[in-house]
Amino acid sequence: MAMASFYRFFTFGLALLFFTFSSYAIEVTFDSRSFMFDGERKLILSGSIHYPRSTADMWPDLIKKAKDGGLNAIETYVFWNAHEPQPRQYDFTGNKDLVRFIKTIQEERMYVILRIGPYICGEWNYG
Repeated sequence: MAMASFYRFFTFGLALLFFTFSSYAIEVTFDSRSFMFDGERKLILSGSIHYPRSTADMWPDLIKKAKDGGLNAIETYVFWNAHEPQPRQYDFTGNKDLVRFIKTIQEERMYVILRIGPYICGEWNYG
């Protein structure tokens, strides 16, 4: 019973973390063999792009190169200490514009995997 609850929670979490094509919604499920997106088995091939480590102008080219290299997903941490340097003071501008980063990935018709933390490590000071 506990394992079934875990898998339901896990599937729900994946559904929240995988974004695709602008306003297109997909159903994420799984069976004993694989994840399925709208009933179709897909192998997720992802690479990491850490959005605050590059400029927003670099994102389209980096993402396109990842896709051209055979990836269908980009995964990234959410860098909370960059977004909230002081309690209740938020910064989502410039290279910290997470929404713009995700939309740029969507424009290439790729999936996004968010690693939300709170602690990310990622060779990032105070991650």
